Amino acid sequence: MNQVMLVTGGSGALGAAIVRRFRGEGDRVAFTYHHGGDAARILAAESGAVAFQADLTDVAQVGHMVSQVREQFGAVDVLVNNAGRTQAMPFALIEAEDWDAVLAANLKTMFLVTREVVRGMVARRAGVIINIGSIAAHRLLDVPVHYATAKAGVTGFTLSLAKELSRYNIRVNSVVPGLLDEGVGKMVPEEKRNEYLRYCTAGRLGKPAEVAEVVAFLASDKARYINAQNIFVDGGF
Repeated sequence: MNQVMLVTGGSGALGAAIVRRFRGEGDRVAFTYHHGGDAARILAAESGAVAFQADLTDVAQVGHMVSQVREQFGAVDVLVNNAGRTQAMPFALIEAEDWDAVLAANLKTMFLVTREVVRGMVARRAGVIINIGSIAAHRLLDVPVHYATAKAGVTGFTLSLAKELSRYNIRVNSVVPGLLDEGVGKMVPEEKRNEYLRYCTAGRLGKPAEVAEVVAFLASDKARYINAQNIFVDGGF
């Protein structure tokens, strides 16, 4: 496609799969990371993508990062908001600081990066934004409440933004992965993993590369009639 792609949280399992998928199409890819510098450097070396370190909850760092991406690549055609984090914590033990940190990592980052990138998209009247949600926000699951709440916010952000930006020919969708066999999925206790498999019609965990395929499709012109949708990639859970 030879487009300019920006993927946040690219050093994690899912983010790395998305970066590799875009690079496989010949796209020019930038990705961000906060921690995990070794993984980011390996991914950049293997894929040919360019890594940018930034704390995406910091307004100044986000602005600087997006400016660097534009200087090196030009305008961003596709933004994938993948950055986020979770925290295994019973609700009664969640402190206000924990709540703020998890919502910031999953929602504030998405807001700040999108705000910076979308200005150029509006000026060009073209662009695609793909937000990564979670099955935790849509199903009755034993998951951290602050994480589920943050991921539920992805849906509201996606729908409202899709409506507002439709006048500028900018599409906004979200991809909702189920339980994957890498990344956060490796931290899920065995009993919870088995419960997921009991109800998942595919009978197995998903793979980051399978989610990346859907992201790549939504980023392409083949998906130009798909907007304001939550696309589930959960094996039929």
